[in-house]
Amino acid sequence: MLAIRDNVSQSLDALRAHKLRAALTVLGLTMGVSTLITVMTIVQGANVYVEKKIANLGTDVFQVARTPFAATDFELVLKALKYKHIEFEDYKAIGETCSECDQVGATASFTGRVKYENNELTDINIYGHTPNMADIDTRTIDEGRYFTPVEDERGAAVCLIGANIAENLFPGTDPMGKPIRVASSEYTVVGTFEKIGSVLGQDQDSFVIIPMSSFLKVRGNRSSLTINVRAVGPGRFQAAQDQVRMLLRARRHITGNMPETFFFGTKESYISLWQSISGAFFGVFIMVSSISAVVGGIVIMNVMLVSVTERTKEIGIRRAMGATQHDILRQFLTESVMQCIIGGAVGVVAGFLFALALRTFTAFPAAVQTWVAILGVVLSSVIGLFFGIYPATRAARLDPVVALRSD
Repeated sequence: MLAIRDNVSQSLDALRAHKLRAALTVLGLTMGVSTLITVMTIVQGANVYVEKKIANLGTDVFQVARTPFAATDFELVLKALKYKHIEFEDYKAIGETCSECDQVGATASFTGRVKYENNELTDINIYGHTPNMADIDTRTIDEGRYFTPVEDERGAAVCLIGANIAENLFPGTDPMGKPIRVASSEYTVVGTFEKIGSVLGQDQDSFVIIPMSSFLKVRGNRSSLTINVRAVGPGRFQAAQDQVRMLLRARRHITGNMPETFFFGTKESYISLWQSISGAFFGVFIMVSSISAVVGGIVIMNVMLVSVTERTKEIGIRRAMGATQHDILRQFLTESVMQCIIGGAVGVVAGFLFALALRTFTAFPAAVQTWVAILGVVLSSVIGLFFGIYPATRAARLDPVVALRSD
Protein backbone atom coordinates (compact mmCIF):
# COMPACT_ATOMS: atom_id res chain seq x y z
CA MET A 1 0.00 0.00 0.00
CA LEU A 2 1.32 3.43 -0.96
CA ALA A 3 2.03 5.98 1.74
CA ILE A 4 -0.31 8.95 1.90
CA ARG A 5 2.50 11.31 0.84
CA ASP A 6 3.22 9.21 -2.28
CA ASN A 7 -0.48 9.05 -3.04
CA VAL A 8 -0.80 12.83 -2.86
CA SER A 9 2.35 13.28 -4.97
CA GLN A 10 0.99 11.02 -7.71
CA SER A 11 -2.33 12.84 -7.67
CA LEU A 12 -0.61 16.21 -8.04
CA ASP A 13 1.46 14.89 -10.94
CA ALA A 14 -1.75 13.69 -12.64
CA LEU A 15 -3.39 17.08 -12.16
CA ARG A 16 -0.33 18.94 -13.45
CA ALA A 17 -0.34 16.74 -16.54
CA HIS A 18 -3.81 18.07 -17.41
CA LYS A 19 -3.67 21.65 -16.15
CA LEU A 20 -6.49 23.08 -18.28
CA ARG A 21 -8.90 20.29 -17.47
CA ALA A 22 -8.08 20.50 -13.76
CA ALA A 23 -8.46 24.30 -13.80
CA LEU A 24 -11.89 24.14 -15.45
CA THR A 25 -12.97 21.46 -12.99
CA VAL A 26 -11.82 23.56 -10.05
CA LEU A 27 -13.58 26.62 -11.49
CA GLY A 28 -16.95 24.86 -11.46
CA LEU A 29 -16.71 24.07 -7.78
CA THR A 30 -15.23 27.48 -6.98
CA MET A 31 -18.37 29.11 -8.34
CA GLY A 32 -20.58 26.93 -6.15
CA VAL A 33 -18.61 27.53 -2.95
CA SER A 34 -18.15 31.26 -3.58
CA THR A 35 -21.92 31.54 -4.17
CA LEU A 36 -22.55 29.82 -0.84
CA ILE A 37 -20.06 32.07 0.97
CA THR A 38 -21.54 35.18 -0.66
CA VAL A 39 -25.11 34.24 0.28
CA MET A 40 -24.22 33.55 3.90
CA THR A 41 -22.15 36.75 4.05
CA ILE A 42 -25.07 38.84 2.79
CA VAL A 43 -27.61 37.23 5.13
CA GLN A 44 -25.39 37.55 8.21
CA GLY A 45 -24.43 41.12 7.31
CA ALA A 46 -28.08 41.99 6.73
CA ASN A 47 -28.99 40.66 10.17
CA VAL A 48 -26.34 42.88 11.76
CA TYR A 49 -27.42 45.81 9.58
CA VAL A 50 -31.07 45.43 10.57
CA GLU A 51 -30.24 45.03 14.25
CA LYS A 52 -28.17 48.22 14.25
CA LYS A 53 -30.26 50.47 12.02
CA ILE A 54 -33.85 49.28 12.05
CA ALA A 55 -34.42 47.63 15.42
CA ASN A 56 -32.48 50.21 17.38
CA LEU A 57 -35.08 50.93 20.02
CA GLY A 58 -33.04 49.47 22.84
CA THR A 59 -33.85 46.66 25.24
CA ASP A 60 -35.94 48.87 27.55
CA VAL A 61 -37.98 50.81 24.96
CA PHE A 62 -41.25 49.83 23.28
CA GLN A 63 -43.78 51.58 21.06
CA VAL A 64 -47.57 51.53 20.89
CA ALA A 65 -49.60 52.42 17.79
CA ARG A 66 -52.98 51.64 16.26
CA THR A 67 -51.38 49.71 13.37
CA PRO A 68 -48.94 46.76 13.66
CA PHE A 69 -45.22 47.56 13.52
CA ALA A 70 -44.06 44.26 12.07
CA ALA A 71 -46.85 42.54 10.15
CA THR A 72 -46.96 40.27 7.12
CA ASP A 73 -50.76 40.03 7.12
CA PHE A 74 -52.03 42.78 4.81
CA GLU A 75 -55.64 42.22 5.87
CA LEU A 76 -54.67 42.88 9.48
CA VAL A 77 -53.11 46.20 8.46
CA LEU A 78 -56.25 47.22 6.54
CA LYS A 79 -58.40 46.30 9.51
CA ALA A 80 -56.14 48.26 11.90
CA LEU A 81 -56.46 51.40 9.78
CA LYS A 82 -60.13 51.53 10.85
CA TYR A 83 -59.26 51.51 14.54
CA LYS A 84 -59.62 54.60 16.69
CA HIS A 85 -56.61 56.94 16.67
CA ILE A 86 -54.26 57.01 19.60
CA GLU A 87 -54.66 60.59 20.77
CA PHE A 88 -52.68 63.12 22.78
CA GLU A 89 -54.90 62.44 25.81
CA ASP A 90 -53.83 58.77 25.72
CA TYR A 91 -50.19 59.85 25.79
CA LYS A 92 -50.81 62.19 28.75
CA ALA A 93 -52.70 59.50 30.67
CA ILE A 94 -49.89 56.99 30.25
CA GLY A 95 -47.28 59.54 31.26
CA GLU A 96 -49.21 60.47 34.40
CA THR A 97 -50.21 57.00 35.64
CA CYS A 98 -47.60 54.47 34.46
CA SER A 99 -45.34 53.85 37.47
CA GLU A 100 -43.18 51.35 35.55
CA CYS A 101 -42.47 53.90 32.80
CA ASP A 102 -39.35 56.05 33.09
CA GLN A 103 -40.00 58.16 29.98
CA VAL A 104 -43.15 58.44 27.88
CA GLY A 105 -42.96 60.29 24.57
CA ALA A 106 -45.19 60.61 21.53
CA THR A 107 -44.58 60.96 17.81
CA ALA A 108 -46.75 61.45 14.73
CA SER A 109 -45.99 62.03 11.08
CA PHE A 110 -47.21 63.04 7.66
CA THR A 111 -45.59 63.67 4.29
CA GLY A 112 -45.13 67.18 2.98
CA ARG A 113 -42.96 69.75 1.20
CA VAL A 114 -39.96 71.56 2.66
CA LYS A 115 -38.60 74.76 1.10
CA TYR A 116 -35.76 77.20 1.68
CA GLU A 117 -35.48 80.15 -0.73
CA ASN A 118 -35.44 78.56 -4.21
CA ASN A 119 -34.71 75.02 -3.04
CA GLU A 120 -37.69 72.77 -2.50
CA LEU A 121 -37.97 69.10 -1.52
CA THR A 122 -41.09 66.93 -1.79
CA ASP A 123 -42.26 63.76 -0.07
CA ILE A 124 -40.41 64.61 3.13
CA ASN A 125 -41.40 62.96 6.40
CA ILE A 126 -42.63 65.62 8.83
CA TYR A 127 -42.54 64.37 12.42
CA GLY A 128 -44.12 65.84 15.51
CA HIS A 129 -42.23 64.95 18.70
CA THR A 130 -42.78 65.60 22.35
CA PRO A 131 -39.68 67.14 24.01
CA ASN A 132 -38.74 64.00 25.94
CA MET A 133 -38.21 62.12 22.68
CA ALA A 134 -34.74 63.65 22.92
CA ASP A 135 -34.04 61.04 25.62
CA ILE A 136 -35.85 58.15 23.89
CA ASP A 137 -34.98 58.59 20.21
CA THR A 138 -31.73 56.86 19.20
CA ARG A 139 -30.81 59.40 16.53
CA THR A 140 -27.84 61.60 17.41
CA ILE A 141 -27.85 65.38 17.07
CA ASP A 142 -24.89 66.50 15.00
CA GLU A 143 -25.20 70.26 15.50
CA GLY A 144 -27.44 72.49 17.56
CA ARG A 145 -29.99 71.26 20.10
CA TYR A 146 -33.40 69.72 20.66
CA PHE A 147 -36.38 71.96 21.35
CA THR A 148 -37.28 72.55 25.00
CA PRO A 149 -40.52 71.75 26.91
CA VAL A 150 -41.24 75.48 27.06
CA GLU A 151 -40.93 75.78 23.28
CA ASP A 152 -43.26 72.83 22.88
CA GLU A 153 -45.85 74.33 25.25
CA ARG A 154 -45.81 77.62 23.38
CA GLY A 155 -45.88 75.96 19.96
CA ALA A 156 -42.59 77.60 19.00
CA ALA A 157 -41.79 77.57 15.30
CA VAL A 158 -38.53 75.61 15.61
CA CYS A 159 -37.39 72.40 13.96
CA LEU A 160 -34.61 69.87 13.57
CA ILE A 161 -33.67 68.44 10.19
CA GLY A 162 -32.06 65.26 8.85
CA ALA A 163 -28.69 65.18 7.12
CA ASN A 164 -30.15 65.01 3.58
CA ILE A 165 -32.37 68.04 4.22
CA ALA A 166 -29.35 69.99 5.40
CA GLU A 167 -27.29 68.95 2.36
CA ASN A 168 -29.99 69.64 -0.23
CA LEU A 169 -31.53 72.82 1.16
CA PHE A 170 -28.31 74.38 2.42
CA PRO A 171 -25.49 73.23 0.13
CA GLY A 172 -22.22 74.65 1.41
CA THR A 173 -23.87 76.76 4.12
CA ASP A 174 -24.72 76.36 7.79
CA PRO A 175 -28.47 75.67 8.26
CA MET A 176 -28.51 76.71 11.90
CA GLY A 177 -30.86 79.63 12.53
CA LYS A 178 -32.19 79.60 8.96
CA PRO A 179 -35.96 79.72 8.34
CA ILE A 180 -37.51 76.93 6.27
CA ARG A 181 -41.09 76.45 5.14
CA VAL A 182 -42.58 73.14 6.24
CA ALA A 183 -45.97 72.50 4.62
CA SER A 184 -47.66 75.89 5.05
CA SER A 185 -45.72 77.20 8.07
CA GLU A 186 -42.25 78.64 8.65
CA TYR A 187 -39.84 77.14 11.19
CA THR A 188 -36.34 78.06 12.33
CA VAL A 189 -33.70 75.31 12.24
CA VAL A 190 -32.24 74.75 15.71
CA GLY A 191 -30.55 71.38 15.17
CA THR A 192 -29.37 68.81 12.64
CA PHE A 193 -28.95 65.05 12.97
CA GLU A 194 -26.02 62.82 12.10
CA LYS A 195 -26.31 60.97 8.81
CA ILE A 196 -27.84 57.52 9.10
CA GLY A 197 -27.81 56.39 5.48
CA SER A 198 -30.24 54.15 3.62
CA VAL A 199 -31.72 51.09 5.24
CA LEU A 200 -32.73 48.42 2.72
CA GLY A 201 -33.04 51.11 0.06
CA GLN A 202 -35.09 53.48 2.24
CA ASP A 203 -33.58 56.91 2.90
CA GLN A 204 -33.41 57.59 6.64
CA ASP A 205 -32.13 61.19 6.51
CA SER A 206 -34.94 63.06 4.75
CA PHE A 207 -37.08 64.24 7.65
CA VAL A 208 -38.02 67.30 9.69
CA ILE A 209 -38.97 67.22 13.38
CA ILE A 210 -41.19 69.91 14.88
CA PRO A 211 -42.70 70.24 18.39
CA MET A 212 -45.80 68.12 18.93
CA SER A 213 -47.91 71.17 19.79
CA SER A 214 -46.97 72.75 16.44
CA PHE A 215 -47.70 69.46 14.69
CA LEU A 216 -51.18 69.26 16.22
CA LYS A 217 -51.93 72.80 15.11
CA VAL A 218 -51.20 71.78 11.53
CA ARG A 219 -52.71 68.28 11.52
CA GLY A 220 -55.23 68.30 14.35
CA ASN A 221 -56.52 64.78 15.01
CA ARG A 222 -55.93 63.55 11.47
CA SER A 223 -52.82 61.62 12.52
CA SER A 224 -52.72 58.82 15.08
CA LEU A 225 -49.90 59.11 17.59
CA THR A 226 -47.22 56.54 18.28
CA ILE A 227 -46.40 56.31 21.98
CA ASN A 228 -42.77 55.60 22.86
CA VAL A 229 -42.09 54.24 26.34
CA ARG A 230 -38.83 53.62 28.15
CA ALA A 231 -39.26 51.28 31.10
CA VAL A 232 -37.77 52.00 34.52
CA GLY A 233 -35.24 49.28 33.70
CA PRO A 234 -34.78 46.18 31.51
CA GLY A 235 -36.10 44.05 34.38
CA ARG A 236 -39.36 46.03 34.44
CA PHE A 237 -39.88 45.96 30.68
CA GLN A 238 -42.79 43.50 30.69
CA ALA A 239 -44.40 45.18 33.70
CA ALA A 240 -44.36 48.52 31.88
CA GLN A 241 -46.01 46.93 28.83
CA ASP A 242 -48.68 45.34 31.03
CA GLN A 243 -49.47 48.68 32.68
CA VAL A 244 -49.76 50.47 29.34
CA ARG A 245 -51.92 47.67 27.93
CA MET A 246 -54.32 47.77 30.88
CA LEU A 247 -54.60 51.56 30.70
CA LEU A 248 -55.31 51.61 26.95
CA ARG A 249 -57.83 48.77 27.22
CA ALA A 250 -59.66 50.75 29.91
CA ARG A 251 -59.62 53.98 27.89
CA ARG A 252 -60.86 52.16 24.77
CA HIS A 253 -63.47 50.13 26.71
CA ILE A 254 -61.97 46.79 25.71
CA THR A 255 -63.12 44.03 28.03
CA GLY A 256 -62.81 40.26 28.26
CA ASN A 257 -61.76 38.57 25.03
CA MET A 258 -62.45 41.58 22.83
CA PRO A 259 -59.59 42.16 20.33
CA GLU A 260 -57.24 44.99 21.17
CA THR A 261 -57.24 47.98 18.85
CA PHE A 262 -53.58 48.84 19.34
CA PHE A 263 -50.24 47.12 18.82
CA PHE A 264 -46.90 46.92 20.60
CA GLY A 265 -43.55 47.17 18.86
CA THR A 266 -40.23 46.14 20.39
CA LYS A 267 -36.72 45.55 19.16
CA GLU A 268 -37.38 41.81 19.20
CA SER A 269 -40.53 42.12 17.08
CA TYR A 270 -38.62 43.93 14.32
CA ILE A 271 -35.77 41.44 14.42
CA SER A 272 -38.19 38.50 14.46
CA LEU A 273 -39.96 39.80 11.36
CA TRP A 274 -36.66 40.34 9.58
CA GLN A 275 -35.38 36.89 10.52
CA SER A 276 -38.53 35.27 9.17
CA ILE A 277 -38.11 37.16 5.90
CA SER A 278 -34.36 36.61 5.66
CA GLY A 279 -34.83 32.94 6.58
CA ALA A 280 -37.00 32.41 3.49
CA PHE A 281 -34.49 34.20 1.26
CA PHE A 282 -31.66 32.31 2.93
CA GLY A 283 -33.33 28.97 2.17
CA VAL A 284 -33.83 29.87 -1.49
CA PHE A 285 -30.27 31.18 -1.90
CA ILE A 286 -28.82 28.11 -0.18
CA MET A 287 -30.80 25.91 -2.56
CA VAL A 288 -29.45 27.83 -5.56
CA SER A 289 -25.86 27.74 -4.32
CA SER A 290 -26.23 24.04 -3.46
CA ILE A 291 -27.35 23.38 -7.02
CA SER A 292 -24.20 25.17 -8.22
CA ALA A 293 -22.09 23.00 -5.92
CA VAL A 294 -23.82 19.80 -7.09
CA VAL A 295 -23.29 20.81 -10.72
CA GLY A 296 -19.62 21.32 -9.91
CA GLY A 297 -19.56 17.82 -8.38
CA ILE A 298 -21.17 16.33 -11.48
CA VAL A 299 -18.56 18.05 -13.63
CA ILE A 300 -15.83 16.54 -11.46
CA MET A 301 -17.38 13.07 -11.78
CA ASN A 302 -17.57 13.38 -15.57
CA VAL A 303 -13.99 14.61 -15.80
CA MET A 304 -12.79 11.79 -13.56
CA LEU A 305 -14.63 9.22 -15.71
CA VAL A 306 -12.89 10.63 -18.78
CA SER A 307 -9.62 10.48 -16.90
CA VAL A 308 -10.20 6.82 -16.02
CA THR A 309 -10.86 6.03 -19.69
CA GLU A 310 -7.75 7.90 -20.85
CA ARG A 311 -5.53 6.29 -18.20
CA THR A 312 -6.74 2.70 -18.56
CA LYS A 313 -3.32 1.48 -19.67
CA GLU A 314 -1.62 3.37 -16.81
CA ILE A 315 -3.95 1.62 -14.38
CA GLY A 316 -3.11 -1.75 -15.95
CA ILE A 317 0.64 -1.12 -15.63
CA ARG A 318 0.27 -0.08 -11.97
CA ARG A 319 -1.77 -3.18 -11.21
CA ALA A 320 0.86 -5.32 -12.96
CA MET A 321 3.55 -3.68 -10.81
CA GLY A 322 1.74 -4.72 -7.63
CA ALA A 323 -0.72 -1.89 -6.93
CA THR A 324 -3.88 -3.14 -5.26
CA GLN A 325 -7.48 -2.13 -6.02
CA HIS A 326 -7.39 -0.09 -2.82
CA ASP A 327 -4.33 1.83 -4.10
CA ILE A 328 -6.07 2.71 -7.36
CA LEU A 329 -9.27 3.65 -5.52
CA ARG A 330 -7.40 5.87 -3.10
CA GLN A 331 -5.41 7.63 -5.86
CA PHE A 332 -8.47 8.63 -7.87
CA LEU A 333 -10.39 9.63 -4.76
CA THR A 334 -7.41 11.76 -3.71
CA GLU A 335 -7.36 13.47 -7.09
CA SER A 336 -11.07 14.24 -6.85
CA VAL A 337 -10.88 15.52 -3.27
CA MET A 338 -7.79 17.62 -3.99
CA GLN A 339 -9.51 19.37 -6.87
CA CYS A 340 -12.51 20.07 -4.66
CA ILE A 341 -10.41 21.34 -1.76
CA ILE A 342 -8.57 23.69 -4.11
CA GLY A 343 -11.87 24.85 -5.60
CA GLY A 344 -13.36 25.30 -2.12
CA ALA A 345 -10.35 27.27 -0.89
CA VAL A 346 -10.47 29.55 -3.93
CA GLY A 347 -14.22 29.99 -3.39
CA VAL A 348 -13.64 30.97 0.25
CA VAL A 349 -11.01 33.52 -0.81
CA ALA A 350 -13.44 34.91 -3.40
CA GLY A 351 -16.07 35.19 -0.65
CA PHE A 352 -13.65 37.05 1.60
CA LEU A 353 -12.76 39.45 -1.21
CA PHE A 354 -16.43 40.09 -1.95
CA ALA A 355 -17.14 40.80 1.73
CA LEU A 356 -14.14 43.13 1.89
CA ALA A 357 -15.26 45.04 -1.23
CA LEU A 358 -18.84 45.29 0.07
CA ARG A 359 -17.67 46.57 3.45
CA THR A 360 -15.17 49.01 1.88
CA PHE A 361 -17.40 50.62 -0.73
CA THR A 362 -20.76 50.50 1.08
CA ALA A 363 -22.10 50.88 4.61
CA PHE A 364 -23.07 47.20 4.64
CA PRO A 365 -21.31 45.35 7.52
CA ALA A 366 -20.33 42.29 5.46
CA ALA A 367 -17.85 39.80 6.89
CA VAL A 368 -17.10 36.12 6.37
CA GLN A 369 -17.08 34.31 9.68
CA THR A 370 -14.60 31.52 10.33
CA TRP A 371 -17.23 28.81 10.59
CA VAL A 372 -18.64 29.81 7.18
CA ALA A 373 -15.18 29.50 5.59
CA ILE A 374 -14.67 26.09 7.23
CA LEU A 375 -18.12 25.02 6.04
CA GLY A 376 -17.18 25.95 2.47
CA VAL A 377 -14.01 23.83 2.53
CA VAL A 378 -15.77 20.90 4.25
CA LEU A 379 -18.62 21.04 1.75
CA SER A 380 -16.21 20.98 -1.19
CA SER A 381 -14.35 18.02 0.33
CA VAL A 382 -17.59 16.09 0.82
CA ILE A 383 -18.60 16.82 -2.78
CA GLY A 384 -15.22 15.61 -4.03
CA LEU A 385 -15.48 12.43 -1.99
CA PHE A 386 -19.09 11.72 -2.98
CA PHE A 387 -18.77 12.37 -6.70
CA GLY A 388 -15.33 10.77 -6.90
CA ILE A 389 -16.41 7.40 -5.49
CA TYR A 390 -17.94 6.05 -8.71
CA PRO A 391 -15.04 6.96 -11.05
CA ALA A 392 -12.51 5.72 -8.47
CA THR A 393 -14.42 2.45 -7.99
CA ARG A 394 -14.64 1.95 -11.75
CA ALA A 395 -10.89 2.50 -12.07
CA ALA A 396 -10.13 0.11 -9.21
CA ARG A 397 -12.26 -2.68 -10.71
CA LEU A 398 -10.59 -2.64 -14.12
CA ASP A 399 -9.18 -6.02 -15.08
CA PRO A 400 -5.36 -5.62 -15.23
CA VAL A 401 -5.07 -7.84 -18.35
CA VAL A 402 -7.80 -5.95 -20.21
CA ALA A 403 -6.28 -2.63 -19.08
CA LEU A 404 -2.83 -3.55 -20.42
CA ARG A 405 -4.31 -4.49 -23.81
CA SER A 406 -6.05 -1.11 -24.20
CA ASP A 407 -4.67 1.51 -26.57
